[in-house]
Amino acid sequence: MLSLFNKKKVSIHSVSIPDPGWAKSKNDDSVIEWINPEHTIVISVHFFDAPPDIPTIKNIELLRTFFRTRVSGSHGGLIEVELSGSNPHPLVRTIFKFSQTPKGVLYLASITLPFKTCSFVLNVQAAEYNTIGMRETLIAKKLVSNGTLVTDQNGYVGWTCDPYDNNFKNGLLMNKSENKIYDNEFPNHALTQVRDLIIQLENGLEYGSELERLQPFET
Repeated sequence: MLSLFNKKKVSIHSVSIPDPGWAKSKNDDSVIEWINPEHTIVISVHFFDAPPDIPTIKNIELLRTFFRTRVSGSHGGLIEVELSGSNPHPLVRTIFKFSQTPKGVLYLASITLPFKTCSFVLNVQAAEYNTIGMRETLIAKKLVSNGTLVTDQNGYVGWTCDPYDNNFKNGLLMNKSENKIYDNEFPNHALTQVRDLIIQLENGLEYGSELERLQPFET
């Protein structure tokens, strides 16, 4: 009987990530947040004590449609929506982009760890702040010079496109410079930073034993 009362309760501390060594700006039962010294990157862990709002953890096309509709409605766009099977529990990894005022783009990378009655979300966000548009300008010039990008009266042909649906035209679409193959050329770009950090968090994610008592999210 005593062991029943000693069982550790599921909480935000049931998952842990590598400590970035940054100052914590929030630390409560629902969110732990770190901001880097330059105040350009935010890492956060969230705990939602309610059933997840995602429609599935098995159908990747349904997930992409779900996120595409939601993000484009906020003048954003998809960079990546993938399922990860390399962890003990199924994960959804996403990267979105959102237009900022007066200019620039905010990139938000997330890992969602869903269970039947609760979920955890890890976020990394960073905005363009110093060299806004440089990555796009340099890659566009490179692609034009090597003949893989052409222009017409409306600008670059095929410069922007949803990464999974060529027919989708709403929201802030991914552009060719945001392809992962260019990250090495722009190590300090906001997209490169969130893409690298979210993989580090996924690889370093640790789970408390109390999660084994949770029913999986099987939809």
